[in-house]
Amino acid sequence: MTAAGAVRALNPAAFARARFRRWWQSRLPRTDTQTLTQGNVYILPTRAGWMFALTLLVLLLASINYQLNLGYVLTFLLAGSGIVSMHITHGTLRGLTLHLRPVAPAFAGDPAVLDIVMTSPGSARFGIGLRLLDAPGATLAWTDVPGGGQATAHVSFVPAARGFQEVPTLSAESRFPLGLFRAWTVWRPAARLLVYPRPEANAPAPPAARPIIGGPSRSRLSESGEIEGVRAYRRGDPMKLVAWKKAAQALETGAELVSRDTSVSARRELWLDWSACAPLAPEDRLSRLTAWTLAAERAGTAYGLRLPGVELAPEGGDTQRRRCLEALALWQA
Repeated sequence: MTAAGAVRALNPAAFARARFRRWWQSRLPRTDTQTLTQGNVYILPTRAGWMFALTLLVLLLASINYQLNLGYVLTFLLAGSGIVSMHITHGTLRGLTLHLRPVAPAFAGDPAVLDIVMTSPGSARFGIGLRLLDAPGATLAWTDVPGGGQATAHVSFVPAARGFQEVPTLSAESRFPLGLFRAWTVWRPAARLLVYPRPEANAPAPPAARPIIGGPSRSRLSESGEIEGVRAYRRGDPMKLVAWKKAAQALETGAELVSRDTSVSARRELWLDWSACAPLAPEDRLSRLTAWTLAAERAGTAYGLRLPGVELAPEGGDTQRRRCLEALALWQA
């Protein structure tokens, strides 16, 4: 029996609600900026609201039965307060604008953070919570929005698979001021998130870098995993040979100074090759290559990537790191 069949057999009502929710959400347009209006803000009493209504009913019946004028006053005073609370709760969301900032790539299994900017064109808004709609147990990210200003809320989720993933459906809600009513809206952002493969934990060292004779000198990754092209500072070394960028790090960590090694005459290039990860499964190979990419970037060496049907020439820097990780995330067998 499939998972859907098991849910249908165990709880038909929950299955029907899930089907209705999926159908309803599919009718909502996807947009990264949504303005909340009368048509997309919903409101219902909370449990406290229903208890409040029951209390009012008891007070009203007691006042009628015992002809208590003060009981009438108290009943209608509380009822008026509840009605005013309903309008304030709905107005807390109505007119608010939600905007999703560009989503930064994340690794599978690590939290991806959504930055949501809320703008109030009029008065201040209090007690607004954001969460993932399909995660009822998720913690609400509460925030207040100043009048005529903006506020940013952060909502995180953990993507499970690599590649492009749609941003989950979000919900914004408020129970301000008395908690008797809950106003909420449903928002389907149009943005997509690029998810990199999960880096392999305790991955072995990358393969040895290959020397290119006659190329310019540069730092590289040796077979021992250390950076070559530099050496410990020796008394009498010219000041121009001191690696000043690493000297700043040495001052912070207490390490010794290093100088450039002018005896190195060959540039080394590191190839991160799909075939070097045999006999792992394809997804495990991608995880290992991801870990090697991060290690090569930390070492500051030039590295290239070879996948079936994909080859990226050796380079260095953040651009190369991003290109390699994107290729690993989007690779298809």
